[in-house]
Amino acid sequence: MLAPQPAPGGHSKGDYPWWLVALVVVGIILAVVIVTNDIYAQVFRTVFNGVGITIFVTLVGFALAIILGLGIALLGLSDSVILRQISRFYVEVIRGVPMLVLLFYVAFVGAPAIVAAYNVIITPLVRAGLAEPIMVRDFSLMWRAIIALMIGYSSFIAEVFRAGIQSVDHGQIEAAKALGLSRYHRFRLVVFPQAIKVIFPPLSNDFVAMVKDSSLVSVLGVSDITQMGKIYASGSFRFFETYSIVTYIYLILTIGLSLALRQVEKRMRGKDRR
Repeated sequence: MLAPQPAPGGHSKGDYPWWLVALVVVGIILAVVIVTNDIYAQVFRTVFNGVGITIFVTLVGFALAIILGLGIALLGLSDSVILRQISRFYVEVIRGVPMLVLLFYVAFVGAPAIVAAYNVIITPLVRAGLAEPIMVRDFSLMWRAIIALMIGYSSFIAEVFRAGIQSVDHGQIEAAKALGLSRYHRFRLVVFPQAIKVIFPPLSNDFVAMVKDSSLVSVLGVSDITQMGKIYASGSFRFFETYSIVTYIYLILTIGLSLALRQVEKRMRGKDRR
């Protein structure tokens, strides 16, 4: 007897998502505890203040990473050997550095270098009294963290874009060339609409991963969810309550986002079948 084939989304057709039901029940119980318990309510209010920063860092960092990653992927698909080697060098180096190390490097090595270079460039303006040099402390720690996440994730996103673009049938690209379409129009009208179906699932996984990795910005003192939790726990010594709430909020963000992106992916597959 043949086993049931998995349905779209990774589950077999008769496989009810009891894991999701269990998570919803646990989430409701914790919500009731937060509402009825003054300690948990106070912890939640304090930690929740960092949600805005977490969302901002994730959205801006991921948007910039997509732009940079697409550029690196296009370099890797270039006709120039030099550009392809530059792309491969960037991807291999950045992927080989742990995200936390990259965060420290950008924050404490890259940022001072950028500030020094900026001050050198504006030296004539400073002498003319039209500008003032900036200090390293003027470079926001939050933006240092965003740049680090952008650089780190762009290397993975570049590989996602490269694989997606290469999945498009080369014959269709040749047909577009025969029709006289420019490189830009071939990419926009022929390549990208087909590649996005391959690109979207791993890209959405990277987005959810960045939500979690955004917690690393707390090591720079950026007031995200994790940092607000660290501050409250260190002052109140209520580590269990605090980190339970921190975990709860991250699970709401990541699981909710994963389910939403999965629905978008299903709709894309449904349109493709029609």
